[in-house]
Amino acid sequence: MSELKPVAVIGAGSWGTALAVQLARNGVPTTLWGRSPEAIVEMARTRGNARYLPGLEFPESLQLSAALEPLVRDAGTVLVAVPSHAFGRLLGEIAPWVDAASGIAWATKGFDPESGRFLHQLVADAVPGQPAAVVTGPSFAHEVARGLPTAITVHSANAGFAQAVARQLHSPYFRAYTGSDVTGAELGGAMKNVLAVATGVADGMECGLNARAGLITRGMAEMLRLGAAIGARPETLMGLAGLGDLVLTTTGDLSRNRRLGLALGRGDSLAHAVAAIGQVVESVQTVDTVMKLAHAHGVELPITALVQRVLHEEMTPAEGMQALINRDQKPEFPELD
Repeated sequence: MSELKPVAVIGAGSWGTALAVQLARNGVPTTLWGRSPEAIVEMARTRGNARYLPGLEFPESLQLSAALEPLVRDAGTVLVAVPSHAFGRLLGEIAPWVDAASGIAWATKGFDPESGRFLHQLVADAVPGQPAAVVTGPSFAHEVARGLPTAITVHSANAGFAQAVARQLHSPYFRAYTGSDVTGAELGGAMKNVLAVATGVADGMECGLNARAGLITRGMAEMLRLGAAIGARPETLMGLAGLGDLVLTTTGDLSRNRRLGLALGRGDSLAHAVAAIGQVVESVQTVDTVMKLAHAHGVELPITALVQRVLHEEMTPAEGMQALINRDQKPEFPELD
């Protein structure tokens, strides 16, 4: 893959737009695609994305397109940034057009809701043999768009492709690391959304900072337990893709999943809370997949399990917090005692 070839960013929401802007600022030939021709025309006219990133001015070099096939065919790298529920459909659409010399990366977090599979498994089936990488880590789109300091990581089984994608994104204020643990990187990026709901609920109920720290720490333990069961590296989960993203989404109010938890903790209904956020809240679907993985591998995830029951409205947030607090006393690290 030549780094001189253009990058096609697929998905003109907040994250896709922020990544396209980052690439264009770095001098990478970049085109941003969105499914709505009307929205693309408006963004081209105003040189911004008022719906998702108000106040952001596009770099002059950033191109926009609503024509998907020629964009994908001509791209050196296709970077997909659509919600996880749309990922599989979009991947099937573009797969016939991905050039044999191209690579595909994705900045989507979560699982395929229909099959419960990791996104890298869908990519391997759709475009077998192509260089593939996941772009993940603690990164709010609004802050990336503003040029605030950010660190992310790019994981791929193809070290050269991971490095190429990272170089295209890297800048003095946007650090891009690399790794090879795609499973761990994807698990961290998905599971942190579920745990952000838990801390949001606790904060919405005004349980205090001690409770928040306890939930983050024990949530991290759940992530590590499940990761060990499915072959993820603990170093990956203790890095940007896991702990980094977990800290950001459990403490930062730009997180949609944390805001969902806050609303539930304050007494809002699930439907009202999701409607008020106005964008996809990944945890609502992700929690079921995480629990299916946990059951399949015999892994206990008490926080995640209670989040699932709250999101399925089988118990109130207050009942969930009480159930968590009332669990039997045990060693913090039973496997070591």
